[in-house]
Amino acid sequence: MSDAAARLEAEFLSRFDAAHLADVEQFRLMLARANERMNLVGASTLGDFQRRHFLDSAQLLDLAPKARKWADLGSGAGLPGLILAILLKGEAGARVHLVESTTKKCRFLSEVAAELALPAEVHNARAELLRLSVEVVTARACAPLTRLLGYAKPYLDRGAKGLFLKGEEVDTEIREARESWRFAVQIHPSLSDERGRIVEVSELQRGG
Repeated sequence: MSDAAARLEAEFLSRFDAAHLADVEQFRLMLARANERMNLVGASTLGDFQRRHFLDSAQLLDLAPKARKWADLGSGAGLPGLILAILLKGEAGARVHLVESTTKKCRFLSEVAAELALPAEVHNARAELLRLSVEVVTARACAPLTRLLGYAKPYLDRGAKGLFLKGEEVDTEIREARESWRFAVQIHPSLSDERGRIVEVSELQRGG
C-alpha cells in the first residue's frame, strides 16, 4: 500500500468509534473462520481486510450519508452489507437487507448479524423477486451491470438509487448495459482501489 493510501485509510478509520471498529474486527475474525469451509472471499484478500473489504464497503456511506435503509444484492460474505450494518448500528431507523440466494451463505450472514446485534435482515431469495422499499440498493461482485440492473430494477422503481462497486472494466459494462437499458449514471472514484469505481444509477428503464 502506498503512503497516500495508508493515510487515507487511517483518516477514514478515525471517523468511527471504538465500538464500531470492535464489531468490524469481530466480523473479520468470523469471516476468516467461515472462509476456511466455504468460498466467501479470496483468501489472499483477508491479509488486507481493512482496505479491500472495510474501506471498500464503508466508502458508500459518503455517497448517501442520510440513507438508513439499504439493500445489498448477492450479499455473499456480507460485503458491503454487513459493514454498512455495523456502521449504521445505533442509528434510528437503520435497516440493511442482505439478499442472498445461496442458503449456506445466508446462514453465515445470519450468524454474524445475530452475534453483533446488527440492524440487518437476511433474505434467502433471488433479488429480483423481492419487493423491498429502501433508499439505496448496492452490490459488489454480484453480476455484470447488464444483469445487475435487472436484479436492482424493483428497488429502483420504488425510489432507491443504485450504488454499485465495480472494477476497471466499468466503462465496458456501462456500454454493454446501454444496449438493454436506459439510465442516468454518475461515476465516483473508489477510495480503496485506484482502479475501482462506484457506479451511481438512477432513472432506470428497459430498452437501449
